[in-house]
Amino acid sequence: MSELPYAWTEEILFPLGETAVIIDCGDHLSDAVQRRVMSVCALLEKSTLPAMIEWVPSYTSVTLFYDPFISPYPELCRTLLQQLNQLKESLQDKFRTVTIPVCYGGEWGPDLDYVASEHGLTSEDVIAIHTSGDYLVHMIGFAPGFPYLGGLSEQIATPRRATPRLRVEAGTVGIGGKQTGIYPVDTPGGWQCIGRTPLRLFRPDENVPSLLAAGDRVRFEQITKQDYLALKRMEGER
Repeated sequence: MSELPYAWTEEILFPLGETAVIIDCGDHLSDAVQRRVMSVCALLEKSTLPAMIEWVPSYTSVTLFYDPFISPYPELCRTLLQQLNQLKESLQDKFRTVTIPVCYGGEWGPDLDYVASEHGLTSEDVIAIHTSGDYLVHMIGFAPGFPYLGGLSEQIATPRRATPRLRVEAGTVGIGGKQTGIYPVDTPGGWQCIGRTPLRLFRPDENVPSLLAAGDRVRFEQITKQDYLALKRMEGER
């Protein structure tokens, strides 16, 4: 909380085209900036701004989409700043922690050995380090339900593959630089694939389609192939 309070002035608002405004919450990644981003989201969740359509959080900002025929940009910004200056940033002391079971290595984690060799570690070391972390969901993007997770240990931070794969299957857990993430759907991808979870990250048939949301905490738990197959069946029966 040392970086608070933040100056909610007109200088932190930027137009994005004719129907969106960016709310700048800081210029670097930190817990304080993340709390600020999530506090703005909590504020917008309860806001009664008549022109508001939706909002999208990112690492250091929130983009608010609005109808300019209801509220022109200057009017929207005036009202928005009034609400931002009443923000209670302590809201984000509460968060949800989600445990993600992962079967590491083998056919579902073909880059696990590579990641280990790059750091002079064994595959078991990489798994132990990956499962010991407490990760923060900075934002959802790239593909529906894809969580960008911060907090990866420098011991296993590994650059993306020189040549992306044309297809990475849903549930694959990857490492891309200093981040880790989970592919929610089958898609091309360049992250180092170290394992796979049987959980469905993207559930378009449910009211809230993404399993994870910005601000959540994630922990990974190693499971066996038999556990994976059993959980996969249960997920398919839901």
